Amino acid sequence: MTTTLDSLRRTPNALSPHYSRFRVADRLLLTGHSHQAWPDVALAGQVDAFTDAAQAVDAKWDLAFAKAQRLRAGFRALLGDPTADLALGGSTHELVVRFLSALDLRARPKLLTSDGEFHTLRRQLARLAEAGVEVVRLPAAPADTLAERLAAEVDDRTAAVLVSSVLFATSRIVPNLGALAGACARTGTELLVDAYHALGVVPFSLPDDGLADAWVTGGGYKYLQLGEGNCFLRLPPHAATLRPVVTGWYAEFGDLSTAPAGQVGYAPGGDRFAGSTYDPTSHYRAARVLDFFAEHGLVQPLLRAVSLHQTTRLADRFDALDAPPSVITRDRDAPREAHGGFLALRSPRAGELALALAERGVLTDSRGEYLRFGPAPYLADDQLDQAMATLGELVNVPR
Repeated sequence: MTTTLDSLRRTPNALSPHYSRFRVADRLLLTGHSHQAWPDVALAGQVDAFTDAAQAVDAKWDLAFAKAQRLRAGFRALLGDPTADLALGGSTHELVVRFLSALDLRARPKLLTSDGEFHTLRRQLARLAEAGVEVVRLPAAPADTLAERLAAEVDDRTAAVLVSSVLFATSRIVPNLGALAGACARTGTELLVDAYHALGVVPFSLPDDGLADAWVTGGGYKYLQLGEGNCFLRLPPHAATLRPVVTGWYAEFGDLSTAPAGQVGYAPGGDRFAGSTYDPTSHYRAARVLDFFAEHGLVQPLLRAVSLHQTTRLADRFDALDAPPSVITRDRDAPREAHGGFLALRSPRAGELALALAERGVLTDSRGEYLRFGPAPYLADDQLDQAMATLGELVNVPR
């Protein structure tokens, strides 16, 4: 089935009947950058997991591992890396912790990052700093120079640079990460790129972006509609030399014959960073949703075109409100192509406005001083217009 931008702009939206349980045609769900609706087939995936467990009992794991492989294939396609070694996890946090535990922080005590990272990095790095690890944070703004500024700070004391490809609060894309990767390679520094806010909405290609030697983490809770529990860590080729201290018994699967006597051995490939027994239901759900995307032609070029159309329409409708800049404004210093999949509006009343919008049936969210409108492919243009008109009623009311 071919899906087109025009078919998604119309009312009813061509995809909306497939999201009946989330009632996307009847609700203004502008939380797509955080939690997109799941297509109805996701429920069938969860039923599949129960059915396999009931019928196969402990033998279900071979069936579950096949779903995990389907998930890996989906992530590999989005990364433009068909042979990527991927460790899977329930959250990016557990995967990042394993990554951090593999670094030699005694020899290289410095971690370099920005002040615009998602909570997974923000909180964990802040706690490591309290424990004595040297954590250097550079301002995330301006995003256009962030990669170069990080590269200038990399030295032979730096164990790793940890940075997002799209900033989660402002939606700004961080360009020139390949140059940062080069600086890391020259000093033997690891580069971890958080691609969570890119995959499924912003083109991302490891070879094209010069990130073949980078670690990449992300997941499917946001733009991919896979729900919770579907995250990954992409290992660069040299990862085979690293030994995470935080390690689960699934990392014992495979050939461990190369481990020196008396040392803990590790499986090859992505399983080197594996955890332990997990709930495979999320992978069953993900497999169904990935197949749904494939069936409807929801591939990266179309998804990016839809996203740019929707965020541009929201931005244009916002500009037409002529709201007082002291109340609410947006970044006009860069084109929409320099942004990810949501419109970030800056306001000292961001949290208050998000609550007021929700009371009027428009679901958004806020992060600090940013009110975020996150569209999704199942929303029609009329719904976007209605959502922004509701905001207009709030910001132009005298206080």
